[in-house]
Amino acid sequence: MAFTICVTVKPNAKKSAITKISATEYRASVNAAPKEGKANRALIELLAGHFGVANSSVEILSGRSARKKLIRID
Repeated sequence: MAFTICVTVKPNAKKSAITKISATEYRASVNAAPKEGKANRALIELLAGHFGVANSSVEILSGRSARKKLIRID
Protein backbone atom coordinates (compact mmCIF):
# COMPACT_ATOMS: atom_id res chain seq x y z
CA MET A 1 0.00 0.00 0.00
CA ALA A 2 1.66 3.20 -1.18
CA PHE A 3 0.71 6.61 0.12
CA THR A 4 1.85 10.19 -0.41
CA ILE A 5 2.60 12.76 2.28
CA CYS A 6 3.72 16.38 2.35
CA VAL A 7 6.75 17.08 4.55
CA THR A 8 8.20 20.42 5.62
CA VAL A 9 11.87 19.94 6.43
CA LYS A 10 14.03 21.92 8.83
CA PRO A 11 17.72 21.16 8.14
CA ASN A 12 20.59 21.78 10.60
CA ALA A 13 18.37 21.03 13.60
CA LYS A 14 19.88 20.02 16.93
CA LYS A 15 18.10 16.66 16.81
CA SER A 16 16.15 14.68 14.25
CA ALA A 17 12.41 14.38 14.85
CA ILE A 18 9.09 14.00 13.06
CA THR A 19 5.86 15.77 14.03
CA LYS A 20 2.49 14.81 12.54
CA ILE A 21 0.46 17.89 11.56
CA SER A 22 -2.47 16.13 9.85
CA ALA A 23 -3.17 12.81 8.17
CA THR A 24 -1.00 13.66 5.15
CA GLU A 25 1.20 16.47 6.45
CA TYR A 26 4.32 16.17 8.59
CA ARG A 27 7.11 18.41 9.87
CA ALA A 28 10.60 16.89 10.04
CA SER A 29 13.78 18.20 11.62
CA VAL A 30 17.07 16.70 10.48
CA ASN A 31 20.52 17.43 11.83
CA ALA A 32 22.17 17.23 8.39
CA ALA A 33 23.15 20.25 6.31
CA PRO A 34 21.22 20.94 3.10
CA LYS A 35 24.33 20.43 0.95
CA GLU A 36 25.01 17.69 -1.59
CA GLY A 37 21.72 15.94 -0.72
CA LYS A 38 22.73 15.16 2.87
CA ALA A 39 19.48 16.55 4.33
CA ASN A 40 17.41 14.59 1.80
CA ARG A 41 19.21 11.35 2.69
CA ALA A 42 18.74 12.05 6.39
CA LEU A 43 15.04 12.72 5.77
CA ILE A 44 14.63 9.45 3.89
CA GLU A 45 16.29 7.53 6.74
CA LEU A 46 14.14 9.32 9.32
CA LEU A 47 10.88 8.64 7.47
CA ALA A 48 11.82 5.00 6.80
CA GLY A 49 12.43 4.47 10.50
CA HIS A 50 9.23 6.25 11.48
CA PHE A 51 6.99 4.24 9.13
CA GLY A 52 8.92 0.97 9.53
CA VAL A 53 9.88 0.51 5.88
CA ALA A 54 13.18 0.20 4.01
CA ASN A 55 15.00 3.33 2.86
CA SER A 56 14.39 2.25 -0.75
CA SER A 57 10.62 2.44 -0.14
CA VAL A 58 10.77 6.21 0.50
CA GLU A 59 10.92 8.43 -2.59
CA ILE A 60 11.02 12.21 -2.94
CA LEU A 61 8.56 13.02 -5.75
CA SER A 62 9.02 16.80 -5.75
CA GLY A 63 10.84 19.48 -3.80
CA ARG A 64 14.37 18.06 -3.77
CA SER A 65 15.84 21.54 -3.25
CA ALA A 66 12.91 23.04 -1.32
CA ARG A 67 11.79 22.79 2.29
CA LYS A 68 8.35 21.48 1.31
CA LYS A 69 8.59 18.04 -0.23
CA LEU A 70 6.11 15.54 -1.62
CA ILE A 71 7.08 12.06 -0.46
CA ARG A 72 5.83 8.65 -1.61
CA ILE A 73 6.11 5.73 0.78
CA ASP A 74 5.59 2.16 -0.47
